[in-house]
Amino acid sequence: MTFATTDLCDDHPDLLDDGRLAVLPPVFRHYGQNLRFCGSVTTLKVFEDNALVRATLEAPGNGNVLVIDGGASLRRALVGGQLALLAQNNGWSGIVVDGCVRDSDEIDACAIGVRALGTHPQKSSKAGAGERNGRICVGGVAVRPGDWLYADADGIVVAQQKLV
Repeated sequence: MTFATTDLCDDHPDLLDDGRLAVLPPVFRHYGQNLRFCGSVTTLKVFEDNALVRATLEAPGNGNVLVIDGGASLRRALVGGQLALLAQNNGWSGIVVDGCVRDSDEIDACAIGVRALGTHPQKSSKAGAGERNGRICVGGVAVRPGDWLYADADGIVVAQQKLV
């Protein structure tokens, strides 16, 4: 799918004005081979615990994007190389983590797009705490299951409907 986040913003000023299209703050770093990715959103809300992340990525992704509200924690990683490979193999288009990743070299070897605040070598806990497919907030932007996320070199936008 060909798109540019700049064009999406330029072509839909009405959606930007009324909040149906929002731009995530430019704080996310790029990992993985796919700089550009998009898809319908699946949401998770977890904090320093990635058991639900694994369980979600074990299911078929069908080209969706997993958006993880990790509370912007910079103390542990929520996604590593094994989970990126799992996501790639199960057909996920991308992962956006409001938190950290690890095994960045392994993630960079995967044909998937990943955005995160940074890297951290410490793994997360595995208690299974969290919430799946609820409304979350990432960088001050509301994200809901079924929204559409578009990411490229210029940024990440979230729309309440499919735009391309």
